Amino acid sequence: NNVKIHPRHLSPPKDGRAYFNSVSSLGVFDAIQEAQRPLSAEELSVAVGASLDGMERLLAACTGLQLLETHQENGQGQNSEEASVYLTRSSPVSLYHSIQYSSKTIYLCWHYLTDAIRDGKNQYEKAFGVNSKDLFQALYRSDEEMVKFMRLMNSIWNICGRDVVTAFDLSPFKVICDLGGCSGALAKHCTSAYPQCTVTIFDLPKVVHTSREHFVTQAHNRIGFHEGDFFKDPIPEADLYILARILHDWTDQCCVELLTRVYKACKPGQCLLYEDGSGPLTAQLYSLNMLVQTEGRERSHRFTGKTYDAVLGCKDT
Repeated sequence: NNVKIHPRHLSPPKDGRAYFNSVSSLGVFDAIQEAQRPLSAEELSVAVGASLDGMERLLAACTGLQLLETHQENGQGQNSEEASVYLTRSSPVSLYHSIQYSSKTIYLCWHYLTDAIRDGKNQYEKAFGVNSKDLFQALYRSDEEMVKFMRLMNSIWNICGRDVVTAFDLSPFKVICDLGGCSGALAKHCTSAYPQCTVTIFDLPKVVHTSREHFVTQAHNRIGFHEGDFFKDPIPEADLYILARILHDWTDQCCVELLTRVYKACKPGQCLLYEDGSGPLTAQLYSLNMLVQTEGRERSHRFTGKTYDAVLGCKDT
C-alpha cells in the first residue's frame, strides 16, 4: 500500500498508464488544485462531468495509490504532494502530456509487443496503419501528433534536463548545437545553467516551425534554429554537439553514420545500459519501447546513476 509516485515510475509505459491517463484526462487533480481545498466525490463528479458512483470508486483507488489524501470524517480528498507536482496541468514539471502521449500513442504500439519481438521491427503499421520506413514521417504523421510528441519531450526535459546538462561542466563551450532539439526544453536548460552560451536547435523544418510557434519564444534570445536533416544536410559549426535521446532511435549503422558526421564537424580539443545488459530496469524497458516504436535500442557504455545518463566525448587534435 506504500506506493510512491516518482517520474521514473511513470515512464516508460506500464499497464497502469491507462489509469493515470484516465484520472488526468478527467481533470480530477486540476479541479482540486483550482478549488484550493479538499473536494468530495459529489463535488468532483459535478466539476468534471462524471457519475457519482464512478467518482467514488476512482477516489478510493487514488487514495490507495497515495495520489489523494482522503479525510475519513467527510470523505473529501486533496492532492498528495506527488499529484500536485507531477499530475496537475499547471505544474511547471507536470507529466500530464507525457502520460497522455504514452497512453494514446506509445501504449498502442506496446499492444503489439509480441509482434515486435517476433519481427524485430517497430509496430506503427499495425497500430496506426502508417508506413514507418521513414521513422519520423510516422512519428509526425499529423500536425497534432507532432505537437503531442514535442509536448512529451518538453515534459521529460522539464524534469530531468538540468541534471543532464550539469552532469559535466559545459561552461567552456560557448556555441552549442542541439541535434534533434525538438521543443527546445534542453536548450533552455543549457542557456539557464550556462549564461554565456548560445544554443542552435538543428531539426526538421516542420519541427522548427512548430517549436517557434508553441515552445520557444522571443524571450529565449540565446536559442536559435537551423532547419535540416542531420543525416543529409551540413551540420552547423559549434563548440559542443548535444544528442539527447537521439541515438536510441536508430540502428547501429545509422548511429555510426550520424556520429561520424558529428565527429567531422567537431572542433579538436544518452540513457545507457550496464555493459552486460543486466540493467537498469528503466533502460531495459526503454529498449523494448525503442523496439515497438522506433528502429533503435538503448546501448551500454557508462552509467551515471541518473534517470538519463550523460556522456561527454572530445575530439583529439
